[in-house]
Amino acid sequence: MRKTESERVKKMQKDLTQGPITANLLRFAVPLMIGNLLQQFYNIADTWIVGQYLGSDALAAVGSSYTLMVFLTSILLGLCMGSGAVFSIYYGKKDEERLKSSIFLSFTLIGTATLVLNVAVFAGLVPIIRLLQVPASVVPLMSDYLWVVFWGIPATFLYNYFSNLLRALGNSVTPLIFLGAAAALNILLDLQFVLGFGMGVEGAAAATVLAQYLSGAGIMCYTLLRFPQLRIQRRHRKWKKNILREIAGLSFLTCVQQSVMNFGILMVQGLVNSFGAGIMAAFAAAVKIDSFAYMPVQDFGNAFSTFVAQNYGAGKTDRIREGIRRSAAAVFFFCAAISGAVCLLARPLMMIFIPASETGIIREGVRYLRIEGACYIGIGLLFMLYGFYRAVRRPGMSVVLTVISLGTRVVLAYILSGIPWIGVTGIWVSVPIGWLLADIAGIGWYWMKKQELLVIRDKLEE
Repeated sequence: MRKTESERVKKMQKDLTQGPITANLLRFAVPLMIGNLLQQFYNIADTWIVGQYLGSDALAAVGSSYTLMVFLTSILLGLCMGSGAVFSIYYGKKDEERLKSSIFLSFTLIGTATLVLNVAVFAGLVPIIRLLQVPASVVPLMSDYLWVVFWGIPATFLYNYFSNLLRALGNSVTPLIFLGAAAALNILLDLQFVLGFGMGVEGAAAATVLAQYLSGAGIMCYTLLRFPQLRIQRRHRKWKKNILREIAGLSFLTCVQQSVMNFGILMVQGLVNSFGAGIMAAFAAAVKIDSFAYMPVQDFGNAFSTFVAQNYGAGKTDRIREGIRRSAAAVFFFCAAISGAVCLLARPLMMIFIPASETGIIREGVRYLRIEGACYIGIGLLFMLYGFYRAVRRPGMSVVLTVISLGTRVVLAYILSGIPWIGVTGIWVSVPIGWLLADIAGIGWYWMKKQELLVIRDKLEE
């Protein structure tokens, strides 16, 4: 029985250094895509229930809170993704001892960062809301929502940490299972707390937090029980400088990249808020649809990063080059299809969240979706570039691309929206321009440095 269970668990892992590239990459990527679509789905459940039953002010509060929580989560996600790149490289090198040492060191570092972050956001709740320029009518609702949802930050760390650990080993199925269970629980609790108990926005937040703890604590326990090869012994609980330096470098810069990206979005949220609750509500609904639409290609970029990192560790540079060509073709095909769908269905998609009587909110949301939706190939290529540079130990380049993309977006958004005849449309137009400039920089740098980028550096052997 033990042997059968061991074989079943091992089968869930994928060695991306062998076998057909496209088929293996897609088999690994699809559970990531489904998982994040589920995650978006239970975020959308909050938006739908709040928008339909609690009114536009409540929707604006939850929408602005979502943007803030994405920023905070991005700090932890960046740290976990950076560590995941190290795990993938060790796994590709078949170096189990260093893999276990890196698990201990990264968990300690990121766990400490999580606690510090959690204390800081509770202490800074009032200044944070003020910084976001939230209208007075929305402030009490947003404050109530955030006070509850902040308690889920440790659970977010646990889920993202163990998900990235398992994905580094080629296991993208287990994180999907736990996320699916959490999504189902979130929706059920949303309905019960908001509609059944009449708890308002606090009920929506409580549903999210409980679902997060199910996924976070659940995947941690499962990993420790079912993956004995990842268990840490005493000899691994040491501060090894070379491994710590590698983890800190990749994790910190990936965290910076994710944080800069989402801080830029947060600044844009503040600008959107200055246009009033109606524009806030339109943006809240449209961003959910937007995120849902391009989330699969973001996950494909993360799968591509694991593929590159494993092959980088194994020294298979030709396989990496072939993987780049095939992955770029897949991204182009997907983005073309999803762009057409979003542009065509923008109005009915907005009406999922906004009552038909709110014609002004729907009209502005449709304008946003058609501008962004026509340009998804830009963000698709950018996610690939982020994943590639992280996997070949150049996370600093990902930071540069993010600064180009978000810097352009923020500056143009403030400039264009200040022109009376452009107004809020200037915020929407700035986004694809930022994507385009970052893509040009990232692809250009690859062509200039591709021989150097794929040279395996042996930092991990020091």
